[in-house]
Amino acid sequence: MGFWISLPTDPIGRDVNGNVGGCGNFSSRPALVNIGAIFTFNSTIGRVAKIAIEEAVKDVNSDSSVLPGTRLVVNMKDSNCNMFVGTSEALQFMSTDTIAVIGPQSSVVAHLVSHVTNAFQVPLLSFAATDPPLSPIQFPFFVRTTQSDLYQMTAIAEIIEYYDWKQVVAIFIDDDYGRNGVAELDDALAVSHIKISHKVRLPTSFEVSRGEIMNILVKVALLESRIFVLHTYPDSGFMVFSVAHYLGMIGDGYAWIATDWLSSVLDSSLNLPSETMDTLQRVLVLRQHTPDSDRKRTFFSRWNKLTGGSLGLNTYGLYAYDTVWLVARAIDSFFNQGGIISFSNDSNLHSAKGRSRFFNGMQNILQSNFVGLTGPIKFNPDRSLILPVWV
Repeated sequence: MGFWISLPTDPIGRDVNGNVGGCGNFSSRPALVNIGAIFTFNSTIGRVAKIAIEEAVKDVNSDSSVLPGTRLVVNMKDSNCNMFVGTSEALQFMSTDTIAVIGPQSSVVAHLVSHVTNAFQVPLLSFAATDPPLSPIQFPFFVRTTQSDLYQMTAIAEIIEYYDWKQVVAIFIDDDYGRNGVAELDDALAVSHIKISHKVRLPTSFEVSRGEIMNILVKVALLESRIFVLHTYPDSGFMVFSVAHYLGMIGDGYAWIATDWLSSVLDSSLNLPSETMDTLQRVLVLRQHTPDSDRKRTFFSRWNKLTGGSLGLNTYGLYAYDTVWLVARAIDSFFNQGGIISFSNDSNLHSAKGRSRFFNGMQNILQSNFVGLTGPIKFNPDRSLILPVWV
């Protein structure tokens, strides 16, 4: 099934160019619109995002000022943090009447899925893929609805410069997310003539053993620098801290900076074991800043009632919520401008060139200007959200 934009027609079905339609199902204000969502359900970000997306859909559908007469439906699929599964799910969405896709959360999965949505000209909005090379230059239908790691790494570089540290060791997961994040850190530090003395790669396997981490950190302990930046995922990140604590590498004479993978876990996991918290003492961690507001406080209160205090709300959950609203407002704006979404089972449409046959809402998305739970939702000319702040 393909889908494309239809021009407004006259009473006998001719469009403004005089052509008579006849293939597809046309409706300027359909009864419902389908959005897809791809992310990892059983993950620090995914557990929170799933609930946040469901609540956002409820709020959109109960607000008569947005998409009046049309119900928003978000169909969620679990990628299990696997790029092949995520790609397969994206292709499944492309064969249905899905007009936009939210996610994925993983930068690695997002790279591959972006090729699919770009080929089908379907907007892909990621609330958690922070890898800087995911850009509109390479992927014109990709929109990042959170902040790029470019800003996080700039903030880390400023912290390092403030303390007058001259060399740092970067420990990172050996994939696109890890490598590209550290590359940005390298560039940010170079401005202040500070260098990454060693780049230590962690295995990408989710079953990396404590012994492997032990071997890596024993070698790291022999290095001259005692300043470490840890950019990885929660499982391997906590194992690194556990082993570092065992080896006496956390404490006097050492400094650790963790990127926001750690703050996401701390915000959403309200009852971490005491032994885990002990290993995190004296670790500096970054978190994306979202300005305080009555609306945000109200949502936090609602969240606590919804989850019974068993799951905290991290920043990416807030961005997931706002992303649903961003899509809903963009579709509403598109309809208000007379846009019509049409669908067809004609497979030949997939290979047709030069035809406007998909939901052409990118301009509406990029022209968004409203205040969400995370603050102002507005894009710079480079498609980055305005006002990136890290604390």
